[in-house]
Amino acid sequence: MKYVYVCVFFLMSVFFHTSCGQNQTNVPQDNIKSKRANYSESQLKEAETTKVPMGMVRHVRQARNGDILIASFLSVFRYDGTSFTNLTGKIISPRFSSFWDVLEDRKGNLWFASVGSGVYKYDGKTFQHFTTREGLASDVVQSIYEDRAGNIWFGASRYDGNSFRNFTIKDGFPSNNIRLLLEDNTGKLWFGAQGEEMFVYDGKTFTVLKNEDGKAFTNVWSIIEDKKGNIWFGGNGYDLSGYGLWRYDGSTFTKVSQRGAYAIIEDKKGNIWTTGEVNPNAKVWALSRYDAKSLYDRMPTVTEIRSGGRMGFLGILEANDGSIWYGSGDGVHRYDGKTFTDFRSKAGQ
Repeated sequence: MKYVYVCVFFLMSVFFHTSCGQNQTNVPQDNIKSKRANYSESQLKEAETTKVPMGMVRHVRQARNGDILIASFLSVFRYDGTSFTNLTGKIISPRFSSFWDVLEDRKGNLWFASVGSGVYKYDGKTFQHFTTREGLASDVVQSIYEDRAGNIWFGASRYDGNSFRNFTIKDGFPSNNIRLLLEDNTGKLWFGAQGEEMFVYDGKTFTVLKNEDGKAFTNVWSIIEDKKGNIWFGGNGYDLSGYGLWRYDGSTFTKVSQRGAYAIIEDKKGNIWTTGEVNPNAKVWALSRYDAKSLYDRMPTVTEIRSGGRMGFLGILEANDGSIWYGSGDGVHRYDGKTFTDFRSKAGQ
């Protein structure tokens, strides 16, 4: 068992008060060239006409009506159980897009995060485009999160429906490079940062969490809270201080597994699912399931559902019907407990 070693940093009493101005604009088209992975000419041509997600899929979400929302680098899609709809084809060409995340907020608006051209809001009829010109902290946005108050977070930018509030180290943030966010059941906010420290904000104090060796958890890719109130988080890649799958019960850190944890979910039965590298030195990635009955054992039972090459298993979702959806470097996949469906494959095997 790993015991908590915390280092309390800055106090910021104005965290939820000041705001930066922002102008809202409607944009039918966007010609901003995003910072995206290089695709071949044939792939780009295919992406312009494809009816299924292709390219790297970082996140898979679920809409309130049960539809599946897929953020592909080349487009954002909605799947209604029968067919896919390209939601972003009218606003940006696959040649310039680089979408990382998608979210439906509590009002029913859809938000699309891109790496290079900021974020888009879609109310079902019109699009709004937000970049640094409108007050966004950065045009490189890797995650979207809605907190209990209805604020939408894009990394270090918080949008209250009217304006952005951007947080930096000058405000007390230990990092300018925020990647993800979780608001737990006590109201604490959990942040991860690209190559930097994971920290939590309790409304008064920022705390960088460290393991018993005094090392901060860095390069954390995923943070969730389970039904019991435990915080699960994980790292994947070069930085070993945050590598693997970890659990925090409020006082104690436990390293559950050495397997990388790019993405983490808890299913309806209490099992924990992850995607990521099989071990720190492996080039093999896997979709793994940790059995709910053994989660607190010294060596929990883990089942490797499927494995493959690097970046073969990314964002993950349990749909309402219990099926597991996951993104990969070449599209989106579904596992129903018996059969895998690769939606880019004509056979669908």
